[in-house]
Amino acid sequence: MLGVDSGTLVAMAVAAFGAGWVDAVVGGGGLVQLPALLLGFPNATPAQLLATNKLSSVAGTVTSTATYLRRVRPDLRTALPMAGVAFVGAILGAVIGLHIPKSSFNPIILIMLVLVGAYTLFKPSLGSETALRWDGRRHLAAAMAVGFFIGVYDGALGPGTGSFLVFALVGLMGYAFLEASAKAKVANLATNIGALVVFVPGGHVMWGVGSVMAVMNLLGGYLGARTAVAKGSGFVRVVFVLVVLAFIIRIGGQVFGVW
Repeated sequence: MLGVDSGTLVAMAVAAFGAGWVDAVVGGGGLVQLPALLLGFPNATPAQLLATNKLSSVAGTVTSTATYLRRVRPDLRTALPMAGVAFVGAILGAVIGLHIPKSSFNPIILIMLVLVGAYTLFKPSLGSETALRWDGRRHLAAAMAVGFFIGVYDGALGPGTGSFLVFALVGLMGYAFLEASAKAKVANLATNIGALVVFVPGGHVMWGVGSVMAVMNLLGGYLGARTAVAKGSGFVRVVFVLVVLAFIIRIGGQVFGVW
């Protein structure tokens, strides 16, 4: 905790709580936490920022995953294999992420978010109920492919991972938003742990700040998951669109030099 003033620590705690809530409902908490960490610790390395973000995120994801498992009861025959390959993908992605500049990803993320947001906004029925496009082995293969590729992305960079998982499960595979959020949490927990497998031994985690943020992220994740379960898929869809729009404005401003 040395070298961290109280104002910065409070700001990180607030950001972590908000990120935990957003992440539990629709994913994408990293797009709240990472900018906060970057502003609070401008001299930290990209690896330190990513590692500390992961430490905080994993606490909230554990809580929200447990809540979804207990209240929504997603089909683990799909969720666990998807999480397994996502874990492997995140380890690979974290290794890649140690050697590439993070700034190069912003334009790609922006394009993906615009496509995801537009598709969701102009298809009002999307995610209102579960209508799976495949079953059996094809369903499992699609879920595992989603898990692996988004896992690699999460390990390498991370922001928006939960939102991309939710969208892939809704838009590609035909799940309702609430069921997709539950499965996405299981996979996202695996990707967070996978990234930490690389970051912790490398000594990249800022443990003091990360521990405080982890507690607040946990509280936000618990509240967010309970809110999503109580409100249902319609509420999750609305929050999803609003969060994606906010991310587009935030990242678009960075890409085009607005801020």
